[in-house]
Amino acid sequence: MKNSLLFLICFIASNCFSQSINDYKAVIIPVKYEFQKSENQYRLQTKTKSYLQTAGMTGFYAIETIPAEFNDRCKLLYIDVVEDKAFLTTKVFLLFKDCNGKIIYQSPAGKSKEKQFDSAYTEALNEAFKFVADLNYKYNGGSSNTSSITTTYSASTAAVAASPVLNVPVTTENATAESNLNVLYAQSTTYGYQLIDSEPKVIMKLYKTSNPSSFMAVKGTIQGVLVAKENQWFFEYYQNDQLISEKISVKF
Repeated sequence: MKNSLLFLICFIASNCFSQSINDYKAVIIPVKYEFQKSENQYRLQTKTKSYLQTAGMTGFYAIETIPAEFNDRCKLLYIDVVEDKAFLTTKVFLLFKDCNGKIIYQSPAGKSKEKQFDSAYTEALNEAFKFVADLNYKYNGGSSNTSSITTTYSASTAAVAASPVLNVPVTTENATAESNLNVLYAQSTTYGYQLIDSEPKVIMKLYKTSNPSSFMAVKGTIQGVLVAKENQWFFEYYQNDQLISEKISVKF
């Protein structure tokens, strides 16, 4: 009886996840997963793209230019491979997230007892992707993800408006730069967020502080802070002893 109930729960969950994944037309692959020491270590990104194709899904690396038909980033999924530490066993599972960082699907763990890292990660990744293949992915035109995204963004906007604001003094002598008014989209990370553009390309990394309306921020070689003022976000940093305040349009 317990086994039958478990099977029924898994069957229902798999079908729900399948329907959700079917709302998205492609998957973006990061150049480096958190447990990797270098980009595409053990060729895991290359293998991820190959396994996605085997599962019937279109994959793009985060650093490559994608066709215009895929420019709506909220019609794309963002994959992450997460290592689950285990004694004498390599275990990884897959996370598929939407443009707001919400988990759309999490696979069961793929496992390997191979001793060589290259073989172990490859085998574990392959096993995890077998669960994705079982979802029988087929893009349905994105019939249901638009309303979900709108609701999520509205809630986050209200949270920002209600949160305390860190006021950084900016005098008339300060230079103000508003050259980057294109919308940037926040993806959750272990340290906070990364802000990506529509390519998608990582533009800025945000590190959490004790204040929800203030982040330590890194943009290329520039280090500063991202702060909320009057329901708008500003990237502030010093250049030649002058405070630069750059307005940033962000969707969390």
